[in-house]
Amino acid sequence: MPLQNSVALHRDVFSDSRVGEKIAGMARSKVADFARQLAFAALQISAFWALNFAGVWLVKRMVLPIPGNLVGMMTLYALLALGIVKLAWFETAGSFLIRHLAFFFVPITVGLMNAGYLLAARGLAILLILAVSAAVGILLAGWVSQVLLRKSPRTGDGM
Repeated sequence: MPLQNSVALHRDVFSDSRVGEKIAGMARSKVADFARQLAFAALQISAFWALNFAGVWLVKRMVLPIPGNLVGMMTLYALLALGIVKLAWFETAGSFLIRHLAFFFVPITVGLMNAGYLLAARGLAILLILAVSAAVGILLAGWVSQVLLRKSPRTGDGM
């Protein structure tokens, strides 16, 4: 019975003289959807770039001792927290950038290869500094978390 149904469906679809037009219409619609998504992602990446540029400009203008891209990220966080912009406005580009995050480390790796002499001479000291600073950061984060948990009101929901 299923074979007869599929044969009948095949006969109905391909007996129509407008099948080519239907298929072409579906292809155009898929291309249009892809173009729309691509334009939307480009707009989102442009917004990320604009926030970064604004942060760098602000740091230069006000002579702040912090990186401009950090100011841009804090600006994005503030805009999201205040509800001025919605997370959905950045999700497509954000997920794309996170998915390809490893590619952003290629220049750092190449730079480390070019500075091999420095790593050979000071590698142990650099590793020690990295380990100590990571340990201090972890201990400090744990201590702050415990202090905040002691000060927060207890609720019955397990949080």
